[in-house]
Amino acid sequence: MAETIILASESLSVETMLANAGVAAEVDAADLDDAAMEAPLQRSGTSPEDVALILAETKAVEVSGRRPGALVLGCEQTLALGDEILHAPADMEGARRRLLLLSGKAHQVNSAAVLARDGAIVWHEVGTASIVMRRLDPRFIGRNLAQAGDAALQSAGAYRIDGPGIQLIEKIEGDCFTILGLPLLALLVELRRLGAIDG
Repeated sequence: MAETIILASESLSVETMLANAGVAAEVDAADLDDAAMEAPLQRSGTSPEDVALILAETKAVEVSGRRPGALVLGCEQTLALGDEILHAPADMEGARRRLLLLSGKAHQVNSAAVLARDGAIVWHEVGTASIVMRRLDPRFIGRNLAQAGDAALQSAGAYRIDGPGIQLIEKIEGDCFTILGLPLLALLVELRRLGAIDG
């Protein structure tokens, strides 16, 4: 019998992916300050992949500690240009500058997923995708952002591949689920192994 997964992250994209995959999930977001947790990790030189994993682990463990017996999924994503983690722009001018920064370059998206039960981690995975941006004309950036609207401000890269932002991309190495926020295929394998979903 399928088990309801507790999602410890407030991510509409992850919720949608789970629902579309037929995985029942209930949101019970961790009460944590991501920025406060991330800052010392960055200062200590922690890799963007490990930052995503540590934050996802912290979320999963925090929620599973107060949901006895439940299988809890913690998720976190980082977008990195080299070793620098980028965050969602505050406004459209910030989004324009972000796309100019990424123009013609490769950047990485790291999506971590962690399963925990009763405060203990039972599984984890970090999926990484490399995205190469086309060389972008500044006028096209403006038109693309106008078309994307506020959705551009909800992503560290100032684009979404499931919207007009796909036109900014030259090449992707890795799977689209990772870019949307979850290493979904690996998660489904583990949920089947645990008997949490029908297999």
